[in-house]
Amino acid sequence: MNLLDLANPTRFLALTAKILPWLAAATALLLALGLYQSAMAPDDYQQGATVKIMFIHVPNAWLSMFVWGVMSVAALGTLVWRHPLADVAAKAAAPLGAAFTFLALVTGSLWGRPMWGTYWEWDARLTSVLILFLMYLGIMALWRAVEDPSRAARAAAILTLVGAINIPIIKFSVEWWNTLHQGASVFRAGGPTLDRVFLIPLLVMAVAFSLLFLTLHLAAMRNEIMRRRVRTLQLMQASPRTK
Repeated sequence: MNLLDLANPTRFLALTAKILPWLAAATALLLALGLYQSAMAPDDYQQGATVKIMFIHVPNAWLSMFVWGVMSVAALGTLVWRHPLADVAAKAAAPLGAAFTFLALVTGSLWGRPMWGTYWEWDARLTSVLILFLMYLGIMALWRAVEDPSRAARAAAILTLVGAINIPIIKFSVEWWNTLHQGASVFRAGGPTLDRVFLIPLLVMAVAFSLLFLTLHLAAMRNEIMRRRVRTLQLMQASPRTK
């Protein structure tokens, strides 16, 4: 089965039915391993035990931007390539992206209180992530406001591509402006600055949360496809029968 076969919703449903149990099992195992390693990691000499919030905060922060990237690719699939599952992928990803962004904001606030002395500061990084969360909510509201799925898909795709400009702002805000938030410590030109006792659990948790997103996203896409099929059947039954 090649990628073009996945454009067929029936084949997509059949494939995901086979792989979702394996993905769910792998996600659970990696989450358990990552949480264990995170709990066993030593306290930081400056931050103490609060440094362990990093193992939840950082993967959610990464995924908050990654999911919008997935939605942007899906938006191109809707507007340019007319892929039949592109709008399904975008609609299914939006609530997940909102959840990851919300968790990033909450854990960041909990981490910031003992480090900065405040739960919130209107600096560039925090403000741009809050804007990202509001954009997720706006996309979800747009999908609900427009009854016709094809019109909603096009409008949401345009809004997604316009909103994608916020992703590089979030990424480079620490370098562009003077903010409280620290710079990159993992993916940087000079290599990671984190010690291995922190880096390894962080990477395991990042992979685990990425698998969690993939599992939930595929499951949400399956639900959306079946929801649309039910809606189509209801419309066919409601329409007057022709002789």
